[in-house]
Amino acid sequence: MSATNSRLWQQRYRDHAPEQGAFAADEVIATLLEHRSVRAYLDRPLPAGTLETLLAAAQSAASSSNLQVWSLLAVEDPQRKARLAELANGQAHIRQAPLFLVWLADFSRIQRQAERHDIDLQALPYLDSFLMGAIDAALAAQNAVTAAESLGLGTVYIGALRNNLQAVVDELRLPPLVYPVFGLCVGYPDADKPAQVKPRLPQSLILHRETYAVHPEEQRLIDDYDRTLIEFYAEQGQQSPGWSRQSLERLRTVAILHGRERLAAAVKAQGFPLR
Repeated sequence: MSATNSRLWQQRYRDHAPEQGAFAADEVIATLLEHRSVRAYLDRPLPAGTLETLLAAAQSAASSSNLQVWSLLAVEDPQRKARLAELANGQAHIRQAPLFLVWLADFSRIQRQAERHDIDLQALPYLDSFLMGAIDAALAAQNAVTAAESLGLGTVYIGALRNNLQAVVDELRLPPLVYPVFGLCVGYPDADKPAQVKPRLPQSLILHRETYAVHPEEQRLIDDYDRTLIEFYAEQGQQSPGWSRQSLERLRTVAILHGRERLAAAVKAQGFPLR
């Protein structure tokens, strides 16, 4: 394994980097392994054609049955970004980033075709269709993230855009059968506030072969990972209780959802009964 390749794996897994074999290390894989969430951006415009390039990468992702039931809404207006930032728990990087992308599950386009041909889309209100739109939007967005990072740009997903989904729907004037899945900041990272690669759980806890089986040393490995994550945050001058405690607190009460407990009602109001 080359020194560069070894560094990439080590920073992603720390002490639990896989050891066997020589791992592939082309430019695409290197870009993926170096992904980090960027929350500080320069006041620097993006080159012409950047949005179209990211969209082309996104549209190159797989799409269930080629339905392409997603759309992309680009926000560059400072005032609209500021309003969306407030709806997303006041996240300043939404204002900072020159480009804020809202990834939409969008069945309105195909519904208009149905109306044109006088066809009733009986499968549309079901949960599988809802999931299809969210999954396709996520696949497309991840392609765009990889493309952006390959161009030297930084990104961070904004799930808090769902904190007040109805207000976001109103702000973006979304028609029925369209709902925002998440947002994405895009811009040049501020080198004075660098983001770091966050270590992930060991592969041995994530990978199951043939059938699901709990690792016999799961708790030890999680305890080790807790210590790794505490050390990682300490390096950034931050505190963390570790992955396990942080995850439990994230799901412990309804209050932590910050409004997302009303998501089902807002989605239904957009035309998805979720049968």
